[in-house]
Amino acid sequence: MSDRAPDGYVIPANADIGHTHLKVSDLDRALGFWRDVLGFEVVARMGREAAFLSAGGYHHHLGLNTWESRGGAPPPPGHTGLFHVAVRYPDRASLARALRRVLDARIPLQGAADHGVSHSIYLADPDGNGVELTTDLPREQWPRNPDGTLKMSSDALDVRALLALAER
Repeated sequence: MSDRAPDGYVIPANADIGHTHLKVSDLDRALGFWRDVLGFEVVARMGREAAFLSAGGYHHHLGLNTWESRGGAPPPPGHTGLFHVAVRYPDRASLARALRRVLDARIPLQGAADHGVSHSIYLADPDGNGVELTTDLPREQWPRNPDGTLKMSSDALDVRALLALAER
């Protein structure tokens, strides 16, 4: 299997994923996490059915809706669907402040990893959607295999050292 499309096409380097839209069972509860804990701002709301949230004034990075899921349960393990949505912070200090807010809100962590290219904290939102809070390391520090591909790992992240940055 090739690393590229059969015709050689590669998506432009400056393309990105513009937003994620999550089905939630209770909009206010979801806002209690995404807005009140993680700090996203509500930029638009459609009554009690949907809200659109942003970091920095973008039209929306995150959509939350109850259109097909009001009062619903999370999907059971072993089914397809979203594994997690990643929220990328600009630096370790910002990630540390987000981690402090998560811990202060008594939201349990599911893991923490040093991937060699990024540092990540894993948890779930109130609807069981996986959430990764992450920051990239500078590209020039990313480890590479002899063939030039990335050498990513899932080593333990020193959470105490990360939290120390939140105290500064």
